[in-house]
Formats: sequence, structure tokens, C-alpha cells
Amino acid sequence: MRLTTEKIGHFAKKVRKYKGVTQSDLALTSGTGLRFVSDLENGKSTCEIGKVLTVLQTLGVKIELTLPHTTVRV
Repeated sequence: MRLTTEKIGHFAKKVRKYKGVTQSDLALTSGTGLRFVSDLENGKSTCEIGKVLTVLQTLGVKIELTLPHTTVRV
């Protein structure tokens, strides 16, 4: 599955609503602004990755990165 900013935003919105949290409360607890949370949920592609990760962590979302099935030297 290819991840897009729209899919991440939709997922964040679903989790936020499931937890019964308002956008304002999420912005306050994650240290971001209301506009940022709105932009994230609307899939804005220029949202700052660090803030996106902070919001997702505030919601309790865990992110896992995996290497492709090829030889990768780091």
C-alpha cells in the first residue's frame, strides 16, 4: 500500500474522533496549532514531518519503518 498525505490525515482524524478529542485539544496537547491539525487532517502535503510525528505520537499511534527486501547498507 502506498502511503499518501491524504491517507495519513484521514487516519489521524479517525483516531482523534475515536478518542473523542477535539482538534483544539489535540493542538494544545501536541504543542502545535489548530491550523496545523486541520491541515494535517486535510492531507496537506507540506505539513512539517516532525510535527506530524508529534501529533501521531500524541494520539498514541505507533509508526514502524521497514527496509525493502533487498540488500541495503546503512
